Amino acid sequence: MHRFANPTRFLRLSAAILPWSAGLTIVLMAVGLVTGLMVSPADYQQGESVRIMYVHVPSAWMGMLAYSVMAISSAVALIWKHPLADLIAKSSAPAGAAFTFLCLVTGSLWGKPMWGAWWVWDARLTSMLILLFLYLGYMALVSAFDDPARGAKAGAILALVGFVNVPIIKFSVDWWNTLHQPASVTKLGMPSIATPMLIPLLVMALAFHAYYVTVLLLGVRAEITAAKVRAIRLTQVHE
Repeated sequence: MHRFANPTRFLRLSAAILPWSAGLTIVLMAVGLVTGLMVSPADYQQGESVRIMYVHVPSAWMGMLAYSVMAISSAVALIWKHPLADLIAKSSAPAGAAFTFLCLVTGSLWGKPMWGAWWVWDARLTSMLILLFLYLGYMALVSAFDDPARGAKAGAILALVGFVNVPIIKFSVDWWNTLHQPASVTKLGMPSIATPMLIPLLVMALAFHAYYVTVLLLGVRAEITAAKVRAIRLTQVHE
């Protein structure tokens, strides 16, 4: 891991990855939206409203993935003092919060025709809402300190404590009797979703992953630049 701790090396590596991840985001997003909204069939029970799935499900996956990355990076920062780990966690938070918010909004839009209500205090929905609050709390806590190192440490502790919510989200439909349908893709055995629907869903998931990589790299690069600016200003003050 420490091979990539050098900011200059990271900037060079990320500059090589960014065009590919950005290009993949555009291509996969276009293919996923076209196939999901125009090519895939409507569901025999849910009708055309099932097309919300192609945004809702990948955003839910990415909300949990981004928080997992944030928690793992926070652990690496606290244990091994990796100089870029805090920056990865900090840059992951806004993207994860956006994914989680999108998941909640699309879930509400999907829930209205299916359940007859915009919102229910379902275990899955409630735990996703808690995830959004964890993201917002992390970002507020990191920014609350004048010393970036103290803010990063406080945020890392919160990220690790809040990680317990991720498996709760994942297994909430198995542990409690909820309105939310159980897993139909990430389950043991074959997915229960039809192939013409599964393919665009997976394409959209890949598009969301590529987008996340893109914004994460851009965020870390911005944080490195901001750290260099702070170091220059601090040097000028001491001079």
